[in-house]
Amino acid sequence: MMAMKAALDLPGAAPAQETTDHTCAGHAWRTVLFNCDCHSFDQVENQLIKVVHCTLSRARQLSWQVHSQGSAVVYNGPRERCEAVAECLGAIGLRVGVTQ
Repeated sequence: MMAMKAALDLPGAAPAQETTDHTCAGHAWRTVLFNCDCHSFDQVENQLIKVVHCTLSRARQLSWQVHSQGSAVVYNGPRERCEAVAECLGAIGLRVGVTQ
């Protein structure tokens, strides 16, 4: 697996119930995880725990949201951090995007 530069301290990891926007020059960026049928819940949850440093409970909430709604915001923060998170999630083939 690629070196996980986003697995360093990521202060913008989304908390259990609400997301916290960390802004960069007044603009909040988001990393969005999209549904796919090629990964198990365990694979997605384990990658979320490693990359965004969330709890297993939060990873399960996010993976269920992705499965049932098609996507979920898994990280908020400056653009560079969101791109790093997306790169690390994508390292195992997860479908991700970064948006403002």
